[in-house]
Amino acid sequence: MEMTKLPVEQLSKLLKILSEPNRLNILSSMGLECVPVSAIIAKTGLSQTNVSFHLRVMREAGIVKAERNGAFVFYCLYDYKIMDILSSLAEWNQQNLKT
Repeated sequence: MEMTKLPVEQLSKLLKILSEPNRLNILSSMGLECVPVSAIIAKTGLSQTNVSFHLRVMREAGIVKAERNGAFVFYCLYDYKIMDILSSLAEWNQQNLKT
């Protein structure tokens, strides 16, 4: 079975962005819904400044997208497959955790 060469540089940048616990917490709090920043703040307990910073980083990386709805900005996952990938990674980690 031949392995396809992985885009190591791109994956490394993406994984570095996702390695920040607050960003994973934000993604987890969003789930598959488009949610306003105020809901993310309420669910995560992070400050507005902190949430806005991390959302900007993830928006620039193409992980989330912003949609204006009246006076509110809602954030959605750019591609919902990222949650499947993160769930699979968490499951793999739990199964292979050596303590």
